[in-house]
Amino acid sequence: MKKIRLILADDHHLFRQGLHALLSQTADLKVVAEVKDGDGLLEAIATHRPDVVLSDISMPGKTGIEVCAIISAQFPDVKVIMLSMYNNEAFFVNSLKAGAKGFLSKEISQEELLKAIQTVYSGGEYFDKKISHVILKEYVQQVGKQSKNSTDETNLSPREKEIICLVAESFSNTEIANKLMISIRTVNAHKNNIMRKLHLKSNVDIVKYALVNKMIEL
Repeated sequence: MKKIRLILADDHHLFRQGLHALLSQTADLKVVAEVKDGDGLLEAIATHRPDVVLSDISMPGKTGIEVCAIISAQFPDVKVIMLSMYNNEAFFVNSLKAGAKGFLSKEISQEELLKAIQTVYSGGEYFDKKISHVILKEYVQQVGKQSKNSTDETNLSPREKEIICLVAESFSNTEIANKLMISIRTVNAHKNNIMRKLHLKSNVDIVKYALVNKMIEL
């Protein structure tokens, strides 16, 4: 079985050590490098060509977000998950713009961290509920007074509405497929139709839509 190759980027040595020790307990993961700053991260990626990078946002020199944008441009096959201590909307939005596939609080559980890595490695996106709910709640409050489309006016099918709710509850494509007893290809087809009908671009947009239209609650 192919192991997921990881690089850890954080300027706090003890945090990196702890994260490395935690991830090393999982048989299908392999930490191929640890770095303390953005320049070191870019060099390590060029050398080791990892599958996934776990990067702190605040590092000496180039920030994690700046490095993420470079990685997205120069190493598009490398998936980046950003780590942060702060529920900061600007960090979250800028990370997404830079191409990050995940955004996690440093306070998440081992179980959720492993789930995030697996989800992002498999081509999905993963956003820590603790962070994303705070940010999305602010978003919903901001747009609450604005006009919004009703789900009944968008010609969404019952299955598409069901998938919107599952995406908004942080289920991965694989989990959705298993739950609904359909193929992953069918899940992807439904999501593509949803995004086309609603003019959305990502899972985050689907979550926002679900919240604004009260399809789920925080």
